[in-house]
Amino acid sequence: MPDGEMSGSGVPDSEPIGAQNPTRRRTKRRRSEGNHSQGKRPPTYAALDLGTNNCRLLVARPHGESFKVIDSYSRAVRLGNGLTATGRLSQTSMDAAIAALTVCAKKMKARRVKRWRCIATEACRKAENGQEFLDRAKAEAGISLEVISPRVESRLAVMGCLNLVDTTKDVVLVIDIGGGSTELSWVDVRRLRDPQGQVRVHRPPISAWASLPVGVVTLSERVPEIDDRETWYAAMKQTVKDEISKAGCETRFTNSFKDGKGHLIGTSGTITSLAGIHLKLPYYQRDKVDGLWLRSSDAVRVARDMASRSPADRAKEPCIGEDRSKLLVAGCAITDVLCEMWPSKMVRVADRGLREGMLMGLMQQSQKVNFINEVSSDDG
Repeated sequence: MPDGEMSGSGVPDSEPIGAQNPTRRRTKRRRSEGNHSQGKRPPTYAALDLGTNNCRLLVARPHGESFKVIDSYSRAVRLGNGLTATGRLSQTSMDAAIAALTVCAKKMKARRVKRWRCIATEACRKAENGQEFLDRAKAEAGISLEVISPRVESRLAVMGCLNLVDTTKDVVLVIDIGGGSTELSWVDVRRLRDPQGQVRVHRPPISAWASLPVGVVTLSERVPEIDDRETWYAAMKQTVKDEISKAGCETRFTNSFKDGKGHLIGTSGTITSLAGIHLKLPYYQRDKVDGLWLRSSDAVRVARDMASRSPADRAKEPCIGEDRSKLLVAGCAITDVLCEMWPSKMVRVADRGLREGMLMGLMQQSQKVNFINEVSSDDG
């Protein structure tokens, strides 16, 4: 990796993620493990996701048919603050994002990352001055960001949590609530359990997808909080329903869900926060949340309880805190609507998503990848 610019994988949306990955050379896994046993470490990979609200990095090494996370970083940079009203990224938000990207670049260099992918999502897609920010990121932090499409964003989210799917169902709806948008992906589970079928990790069997222009930041800005919290929450839910109607996806696979043949996977900070509150955790604990089966009724109950509280009361929850409490209700409203429209007894909680999907695409060691995470905190 050069000492200067970190330009990412450079893989266009039309190509399989990791198509230029060196591991595609026909090197046997046994050979890789043999080198490791002789003291040669396997190559290091990195995935960076700059969203509308957060900047997140994962650094990992292959581990047999799995990968082992060796470093991580997460910071709330609020890149999309005010974007709904102005159409532009603010100077303060861009400065915060550049600072976080600079930390990520240093971590990647220190870990001697061999292959990486650095993406940006809704905020950079929408902002009038998005290219200006991308140029700054390259010049000041040494990172070239790849602005991905909503469709690729959906695919990466599915890739990141594919091994959490209940294969006894026929369809799963993967929900990725971001800061600027919400990505919905309906996965054909029957193809996953078909022994004759071939499902590649970088091409999961997504039958349909939709991108809603509402996330925790954008929905909060579109429907500002008022004293009458019940009316406020109802207005948020109606906004979400309107966007689902505009996307034309309100009837997709609904019969399968009504017949009990579908289930939900939530892969965002909203659902992990709701799970942590439900479990009454004294602090957020990833090992207790990731992979948890949560009753949809419990998720909705906690969501509505959070919406009824003041920001100060929400902030008292140890899994929330002051910063997240301001945006949580928007995520609660989105979750509430989706649980109503696609009824499922259980929701699978995933503290994983885009970054894990990018790592899977970069490594492509096998068609089924497990996760062995040794990093207990995502705070860097």
